[in-house]
Amino acid sequence: MHLRRNMLAIALLSVLTLHAQTYNVMAFGAKGDGITDDAAAIQRAIDRCSAEGGGRVVLPGRHEFMAGPIELKSNIDLHLEATAVLKARPDAHVYRLSAFGENQGEGMLWLWAKHAVNLSVTGKGTIHGNGIRFMGRELADSYDLKPVTTFDPRPHVLTLIDVRHLTIRDVTIKEGAYWTVHLVGCDGAVIDGIQLLNNLKIRNGDGIDLDHSRNIRISNCYITSGDDCICLKNRREFAEYGSCHDIVVTNCVMRSRSCAIKIGSENMDSIHHVSFDNCIITGSNRGLGIQNRDEGTVSDVTFSNIQMDLRLWSDVWWGKAEPIYVTAYPRANGNHKDANWRFPKGETQGRCGKVERIFFNNITATSENGCFVGGDEPGKVSHVYFNNVRLKVGFKTNVADLRPCRDTPFFDNRGQLVATENVTDCRLDVFDM
Repeated sequence: MHLRRNMLAIALLSVLTLHAQTYNVMAFGAKGDGITDDAAAIQRAIDRCSAEGGGRVVLPGRHEFMAGPIELKSNIDLHLEATAVLKARPDAHVYRLSAFGENQGEGMLWLWAKHAVNLSVTGKGTIHGNGIRFMGRELADSYDLKPVTTFDPRPHVLTLIDVRHLTIRDVTIKEGAYWTVHLVGCDGAVIDGIQLLNNLKIRNGDGIDLDHSRNIRISNCYITSGDDCICLKNRREFAEYGSCHDIVVTNCVMRSRSCAIKIGSENMDSIHHVSFDNCIITGSNRGLGIQNRDEGTVSDVTFSNIQMDLRLWSDVWWGKAEPIYVTAYPRANGNHKDANWRFPKGETQGRCGKVERIFFNNITATSENGCFVGGDEPGKVSHVYFNNVRLKVGFKTNVADLRPCRDTPFFDNRGQLVATENVTDCRLDVFDM
């Protein structure tokens, strides 16, 4: 009898504790009517939750929460119930914090965290970036970008800087106006089971960007994105966070107007020990790409068990339908709005690091172009191995796209299944289907 009473008391205490750790944003003044800016109310719930030791901040279902910028904090699970929508306020003037620190030329923060631990974004609800509201006129295969100078107000959807023990699970994230999920200097992240549904016509609309991050696992995701679906890089603005390494991506389905899986082009450090396995890529302008354009290096990367169906899109999008693309060429000298951030401080011309020990195992692709492996000088790209790569190619172009490189932007591959330039130890076990 005493045992039963004790068990009931423990169960009741657990329920009360769970209730005490749940913070419904409606109780903090959120309206959820799709018109009112609920950012302040949601921020109050997050702040209280964090101050009281952490818990779950709930956006209840059957409500649309319009909101400007929101800062996420440690020990918070931002939980969107099924049918809940969190939508970016479409007024450009509310986004004033740069997603790239001092560089204000590439978008602003919407949902963000910095120096946090034990942070989660979960649930069956939807995070909506309201991307089209920040675009110019619609073209045949893209949207025009509105003219900007050194300040671009487009909001990134989710920017997480120096976050340890991060989980993003089950949510739908859609229609980003710029990058969608950007992890900077993060350690120990799991992204699992999300749908990331960007508009295929929105330029710069990357899916998941891993930037100076490590020990990251991405699995079971469906990603559509005008720009790269999954991209690894080391941006110069975040040099203090070191290299990008120990990354595993499995069981994902991707569709892109650019490159579905890309490493680069921004890489001022090292990207190493990376595995992509058991993925499907459809309708993309490039399949698997390593695009090294800066002084950083890329090494020990494996792509395995991947099926691809690629097609050629317009030159608005980088790529020429190359199934596999491994390159190391110095970055172009340009006058882009953020050109001063592309090169080492005080320099006006960059240099390019090595790419080595890259493995492609059991790859099948239908495409409109062949593969390309090359660098600007002998030995820059080395130890590239194709093992059981099967290609069905109906050539619609005979050039590989080398942008953004310093010299000639296109390379004549002369209709080869795999064209190479200045490559050391490239082993090609390739079959024409």
